[in-house]
Amino acid sequence: MKLDPAFRKGMTLIELIVVVAIIAILIGLTLPAVLMARASASRMQCSNNLRQIGLGLSNYHAAGGQLPPGVRFGSDEPLPSLSWLARILPFVEQDALWKETTAAFAITKQVTATPHPLATVVRLYGCPADGRVGTAMVTRGKFPVALTSYLGVSGKNGGAKDGILYNNSTIRFTDIIDGTSNTLMVGERPPSKDLWFGWWYAGIGTGNGTADMVLGVREPSPAPDAYIPDCGGLPLHFGPGRIDNMCDAFHYWSQHPGGANFLYADGSVRFLPYSADSVMPALASRAGGEVVDMP
Repeated sequence: MKLDPAFRKGMTLIELIVVVAIIAILIGLTLPAVLMARASASRMQCSNNLRQIGLGLSNYHAAGGQLPPGVRFGSDEPLPSLSWLARILPFVEQDALWKETTAAFAITKQVTATPHPLATVVRLYGCPADGRVGTAMVTRGKFPVALTSYLGVSGKNGGAKDGILYNNSTIRFTDIIDGTSNTLMVGERPPSKDLWFGWWYAGIGTGNGTADMVLGVREPSPAPDAYIPDCGGLPLHFGPGRIDNMCDAFHYWSQHPGGANFLYADGSVRFLPYSADSVMPALASRAGGEVVDMP
């Protein structure tokens, strides 16, 4: 006995549409949670990176009696243009890379020349929220470089030298009169759009290391050129940024929602919201005597 085709079980078009709609709703409900979990994990890893960097800085200080210079220049400088991140390599379990660095300087002081490890990626120095820091990238079509998400806080700006890490800095923890728990030492800032600012190994930044390895919290707008647009002519502030905006290379920000991680001089790491911009100059100075009321 054959069943009438009309009685065969199957899914009608309306039923199929309903099922697809339910699946779409479930995906819509689940995806934000997945993205939030991923962002939270990225922010936590970034915070852990800064803690390890803070430990490296502390051990460097214990070994030499002072923190590393943010950068140094000059014909008589044995390691010109080398960043503070490179100088703490032996204190963050990168002894082999440090030996490679000193051997390279014995051959040439030109940091973009072979055999300098300019393009060697150090995972610790990059925030996982930024996919560009996990591999060497070609900057301005010239040569490959390895990047960093973390810059030393130079103070109000690169020229003020009222912070902790800046050109020719020689700061000891005892010099931080405002208190190590109240003073910023390192903060987040993704590399620039063209990857010219933000090398972990070495560089000159805007001339004194600014925007490559150190940064102030009120840097003046850079002079426009073929790569940098007019940034408004005013000091740049802690606030949201975009990877495709060159001007955002001159202020602290991160790819985490709402703010950025900062390493304090006491080794603690705190996530500062962008609403803290008004107190950033006080937090960035080591001996300003300011009273900081966090928003």
